[in-house]
Formats: sequence, C-alpha cells, structure tokens
Amino acid sequence: MRNTAKFTTAVLATGALTLGLTACGAGKDSASGTSGPLVVAASPVPHAEILNFVKDNLAKKAGLDLQVKEFTDYVTPNTATEDGSVGANYFQNQPYLDDFNKKNGTHIVPVVTVHLEPLGLYSHKVKKADDLKTGATVAVPNDTVNEARALKLLAANGLITLKDGVGNEATPSDITENPKKLKFKELEAAQTPRSLDDVDAAVVNGNYAIESDLKPAKDALVLESPKNNPYGNFLAVKKGNENDPRVKKLAKLLTSPEVKKFIEDKYAGSVLASF
Repeated sequence: MRNTAKFTTAVLATGALTLGLTACGAGKDSASGTSGPLVVAASPVPHAEILNFVKDNLAKKAGLDLQVKEFTDYVTPNTATEDGSVGANYFQNQPYLDDFNKKNGTHIVPVVTVHLEPLGLYSHKVKKADDLKTGATVAVPNDTVNEARALKLLAANGLITLKDGVGNEATPSDITENPKKLKFKELEAAQTPRSLDDVDAAVVNGNYAIESDLKPAKDALVLESPKNNPYGNFLAVKKGNENDPRVKKLAKLLTSPEVKKFIEDKYAGSVLASF
C-alpha cells in the first residue's frame, strides 16, 4: 500500500509556508536523524511513481524504510526539505534549484540525477507548430526557469528568436523576432495543460503532461532534445544530509537497472533515464 499524502498550491495560498510545512506531517527525525523512515517529497508523476516502485520492490531488501509524500506544486517540496519536515525531495532540475535557492535563501543540494522529462509544445487546435496562426496565444509556465526553458524550446524550433546569450531568466521581453506575432499567457506550470482548450498551444512540463494523459513522445508538436540537456531531475536534500545512509541507499536504488527498466517500460520515451 502506498504511503502518500497529496498537497496542492492551495495550502500555500491559504496558510502561508508555515502552515504548508506543518501539514506535511512528517516528523523531524526523518530529516535530522539517520534512523527511522526516510520521507521523500515528490511530484505525483513520474517522481512518486518511481519512488513507489522502489518502495514496493527494492527498498525492503536494501534495508530502507521509504515513505513518499506527493505535492502538486514546485515550492513546498523544497521548503519542507529545508525545514526538515521531509528528509529529501525528488521533482526538480538544476537551473530551477539554483534559482529557488537564490530567491528563497534555502540550502538544497542535488544528490543524484535520475531522469529527464522533455518539455513539449501541445495543442488541441493544430497538428503542427508551423500551423499556428498569426497572433496565436501560447501558454507558458510563469516561474523563471521554466518560462525561459519554454521560450528556448520555441526558439530552437524557429517560432521565435531570442537575444544572443540569454540564459535561464529569459522572458518574452527578450524575444527579438516573432514572425507569427505570438502572444504569451503566463500560467503556473501545473495549469498549462488545463489551458489547452482556451489557448492555441501550451508549453507543458513533462510531469504535468503525463498527469494530463498527454504522451510527450507522441502528442507534442515539438519536444526538447535529451542531448546535452541540463534539465535532468534529481534526488535532493538539505546541504549536510548528503551522507545520510538512508539517502545513499535511495540514490543507489534510484539509479539501479531495475529502475531504468521500469522507466523505459512504463513511460515509453516520455520519461528518459539519465543514468
């Protein structure tokens, strides 16, 4: 049986971060000690699914008591890890973490990279990116890193041109050429797939695409290339906890042949193992 609890961004909106962290329900010992269960915060798909595969099939033999808590936002997993309410998290990539630590004064560090979820452009209205009409509206994630990532995806596929050297803080104001005069609707990342009936196209993170029954390898109009991609998702902890024996066990299991086969079989190219 899965030991999970779901939290949404409403937790943050209604009770501020302190309430959200209290709601996590995991004792401090899960992070500050090295005995007892290791509680890991994760996005439901594919992160929690991968962790639950480890929990159900590999953890007991390795002597690891693993508990998984699901979150549907990109903030609480890091604040809960910083606070010690959970012992680790698994949902993010390095550019996002760098930006989060800088803006929030947190001290989260990566442990091991597990997989890549290619970012894709989706539409309910056109079959090809080139078919987008002049003035079409495209939804993009509104957090700094994923918005820049979305714009770079569009630029890589010839829909826009960005300023030379623009990095992970690119915004629509950095567009130098926009031949289709595309308009951009900035939304929370989790909302982008839900906007597809209201916009002409949307750039959607891989985990949210899968949760919405989109198949990135099949349904995306354009998809990020995995080659030299810096957006691999990793297991992360608060700095100082990298050598926790439980974390080391989990890192080894997450990069095992069994997990690689699970990723390949379950996600059929929509999630790519990074090891």
